[in-house]
Amino acid sequence: MRFDNSRESENVEDRRGGGGGGGFPMGGKGVGIGTIVLALVAMYFGVDPSIVLNQAVESPAPSATSRPAGPPANDAESKFIRHVLAETEDTWQQIFRQNGKQYVEPTLVLFSGATRTACGVGQAAMGPFYCPADQKVYIDLSFYQELKSRYRAPGDFAQAYVIAHEVGHHVQNLLGISGKVQAARERASEREANALSVRLELQADCLAGVWAKNADAARGILEAGDVEEALQAATAIGDDTLQKQAQGYAVPDSFTHGSAEQRMRWFKRGMEAGQLAACNTFQARSL
Repeated sequence: MRFDNSRESENVEDRRGGGGGGGFPMGGKGVGIGTIVLALVAMYFGVDPSIVLNQAVESPAPSATSRPAGPPANDAESKFIRHVLAETEDTWQQIFRQNGKQYVEPTLVLFSGATRTACGVGQAAMGPFYCPADQKVYIDLSFYQELKSRYRAPGDFAQAYVIAHEVGHHVQNLLGISGKVQAARERASEREANALSVRLELQADCLAGVWAKNADAARGILEAGDVEEALQAATAIGDDTLQKQAQGYAVPDSFTHGSAEQRMRWFKRGMEAGQLAACNTFQARSL
């Protein structure tokens, strides 16, 4: 990726080394919808969701430490994060204006191990995730090493794709899509709920492609091989790929994010069209 003299986002909160920090009240020991959302994210990355649910019920929230959350350090990883987040901000501000809407920028939280969120306790083992309740994206940067070594998806644009996908969930939240899908999932059977989740996730992949198309057109951020890096990452974290790695076979009815082929296809659709209208997975007859 090329950033040249592009700006860095100020909407990054660094909790690394803070042992949880952030100051969100966690309430009692019940399992709320936010915890269930995080459990679904855990399933996505091949983690037993009971780990998340059991922690929410049995374990106290991580305690805040004397180190307050503050601006990120000036290391190369956090600088990269700030550049990518700024690119998403500039792109989605423009797209929302073109559609007569106002874009509210999300905050991206860097953490290590575990951290408090308005959706429950976030853990590194769950991978990056978006919490609609506080409009924040959470990333433990060790995931990027996992993406490279375990999932064989190296490259800076593979990392940018992960951020763009989570910001895609923020876009869905602002547009009211996430709330409608969650309400529908609560009324649906498990199979139907999974199918709705797949459409939501594939739309976020498509929105990541829309971002890439528009950011490159405006500021020339892409270099040779970047799109292939994103497609490799989409392939590596497809539900079928992860399930085959974990258990030797895939169960399509249990998919919550889509197959590798579907994830690649919807990212490419967004990348080719560069328009929000291209990402209506909920009216697509075939995914």
